[in-house]
Amino acid sequence: MTIADKPDHQEAPLVLDTAPPRTLGFTDQAAFWLNLGVSLIGFSGAAVVLLPAGQTLPLPIAGALLATVLGTVLGAAMVAGPGAVGTLTGAPAMAVLRGLFGTKLSYLPTAANIVQCIGWGVYELTVIALGVSALTHDKVPHWIVIVAAGILSTTMAIWPLSSVRALRKYVSAAVAIAMLYFTVQLLRQPIPAQPQTSWSGFWPAVDSALAVSISFVPLAADYTRHSRSAKTAAGATVTGYSIAQIWCYLLGIIAILQSGGDSGKIFDSFLGVTAGWLFFAVLVLRESDQSFANIYSTAMSIQNLLPRVDRRLLAGLVGLAVTLLALPVHDFTSYANFLVLIGSVFVPLCAVLIVDYFFGRGRRGWDLTQHSPARPLMLLPWAIGFVTYQLFNPGSISWWTKFWTDAQDTLHVHPGWWSSASLFSFLIAAAVTALLVSVQRQRA
Repeated sequence: MTIADKPDHQEAPLVLDTAPPRTLGFTDQAAFWLNLGVSLIGFSGAAVVLLPAGQTLPLPIAGALLATVLGTVLGAAMVAGPGAVGTLTGAPAMAVLRGLFGTKLSYLPTAANIVQCIGWGVYELTVIALGVSALTHDKVPHWIVIVAAGILSTTMAIWPLSSVRALRKYVSAAVAIAMLYFTVQLLRQPIPAQPQTSWSGFWPAVDSALAVSISFVPLAADYTRHSRSAKTAAGATVTGYSIAQIWCYLLGIIAILQSGGDSGKIFDSFLGVTAGWLFFAVLVLRESDQSFANIYSTAMSIQNLLPRVDRRLLAGLVGLAVTLLALPVHDFTSYANFLVLIGSVFVPLCAVLIVDYFFGRGRRGWDLTQHSPARPLMLLPWAIGFVTYQLFNPGSISWWTKFWTDAQDTLHVHPGWWSSASLFSFLIAAAVTALLVSVQRQRA
């Protein structure tokens, strides 16, 4: 046995049709998802939970925390479903969709995932640059940080399984210590009272927290395909990610309130505590695992289109593209709108995937080959779920919002405080898929 054949040295396959090594256990996966759940974007993103888009009054702290817990756990459970499918099939995320839609039609969600992964990758490099800027008081040029972070992230994407194992061995403990330190330090300071609050934005806040989680649905199988069992993969995903994101948002909410509600000063709250710069530096360095995941999953998505191209070449090219796109970016003001669009696409897709795999044709084995026949009927529940999401939460992009608010008036659909775009979209897409599955069974 050579060094490369040992479990601790095996890497992901170079081309699509090669069986993946099953080398990742529960701790590997849990540590990986724990690291993904902690994000500098998450600290700032807590502002979208505290004051959801379209609301004039913030949620009370209890409401924001409850929305975070509910949205995070539901989102992580949704991610675990496609992750389990990836383990059972051994296929990466977009290749799994060949069984659901057929190979040619799987290119549609693949294209959407390429766009969102590149977007997230650019955001993550930008966040790293903002973190370094806060640490050094703008003494390090923006482009140097972007290039360095891009090189690190791309290198990790070329050796993904080694990177996952390194995260477990060396990074997770340091991140946990940094998070614990900031928790203690921030809670030692008084949390300003909120003069006016309202629970009316509770479900939009749940949607915001859920949208961050659900954004990993089209990435999960890229990593869980290397797990030893579906149960292990699903359990590690829900456990690791839920703990991390809830903790991250908790700190974000506290820091935002202590900074007077200004999420733009949230980094100052962390750097203002004793030795905060040291522990904040740990979180900034760790942010590279987010950009690594997006670069690698973009490469894997492209490999669904070009199955015989070496994933290392794809990862290198994607990393270069993300780095170049991130160079002129200095903020992420459209973050909330980005989350809404991601959720509206992948929440219903997740429902269709889970129902058809575990209760429909997937039970007998999907065809994941290059010649998998088209299943256009499965686009119907996905489209219905997408429309449902937009009717309940059309977002904040003016022309897009106007179209869907006009549709609300035409259809007499006016969502209230009780409505959740994510949950309604998921449940309706799942129900329509279940109906199609039932009809197909009867015909069979």
